[in-house]
Amino acid sequence: MDFLTARAPWKKMLILTEGRTDRYDAKAAVGLIRYRGDDVLAILDSENVGQDLSSRLGVGGGLPVVADVASALPLGPETFVIGIAPAGGAFPAEWRRHVVDALEAGLDVVSGLHDFLTDDAEFAELAAKHARTIFDIRKPRDVIPLGTNLAAEMKARRVLTVGSDGNIGKMHAAIELTRELVAQGRDADFVATGQIGITISGRGVPIDHVVSDFVSGAIEQELLSREEHEVFIVEGQGAIVHPGFSAVTVGLIHGAAPDAMIFCHHPTRKVQRGGVPMPPVGELIALHEDLCRFTHPSKVVAVSLNCGELSVEEAQKAVDRIGEQTGLPTTDVVKFGAGPLADAVEAIL
Repeated sequence: MDFLTARAPWKKMLILTEGRTDRYDAKAAVGLIRYRGDDVLAILDSENVGQDLSSRLGVGGGLPVVADVASALPLGPETFVIGIAPAGGAFPAEWRRHVVDALEAGLDVVSGLHDFLTDDAEFAELAAKHARTIFDIRKPRDVIPLGTNLAAEMKARRVLTVGSDGNIGKMHAAIELTRELVAQGRDADFVATGQIGITISGRGVPIDHVVSDFVSGAIEQELLSREEHEVFIVEGQGAIVHPGFSAVTVGLIHGAAPDAMIFCHHPTRKVQRGGVPMPPVGELIALHEDLCRFTHPSKVVAVSLNCGELSVEEAQKAVDRIGEQTGLPTTDVVKFGAGPLADAVEAIL
């Protein structure tokens, strides 16, 4: 996984999920355990000490759950990570004591919340006193240009994950697709656009903290500033028919100018999380393709399902059903691998 994690400066992580250890609230922890598992030493959740994480998160079986920072110190942590990704990104006030304990124990702190910990006078003072660093993952660059469709002129191909809702597996699809392409000998690079992807890979653009006028420019700038690769796999965000998260989706589509898209979907979700009734998959695919028509024409080439709550047998039935409905290669990248996605992307390389 060197291609994915080599640039991440934080190692030996203690992840805070206090009272929110489930696969949705603690999806930052889930991503880190799945893709940075060798660097995750323990989870801090005083309400679930000693419990098996796999039943709550679907990953992390055997990983210790501790009550406080002091209990984790014998394990040798170097980094304290805020392991939740709540809507709105606010820092829970009751967690202050854990951050204070971490800084006083000599740990760096990584946070992907919208509330920047470096703006907190007490935290900043403690970090300086103990020569520690606070990494606010969601802080965007100081200067971001307007989008100008320059990505469409890049030699490197660009693939964007899109989907029917937020919190539906666009990051996992992008990472697994990148891994599969690299395994097949392609020069592929994962481009993170959310706090979890950035925490995993060590770089990216926190697109949901960028002023809406500059979203397309931010991802364009990120792509143009990277070293050359054969193909960039860009992590998508939001959903174009979600009343709360549509702006980031449209901005990413126009800024990344994808040559192909992977459509992500939860096969049993009838209503978007906090949104509207789920439209038909075929109509959503057509809507995404139409949105690209005037800037950089693109097609959805494959479908990635999130069947995390289904058995393997149920997931296979869902994959077969959606594949038949759409006429596109379909898989669940966690349960069945990203091979069908990589095969579909080969057509544009």
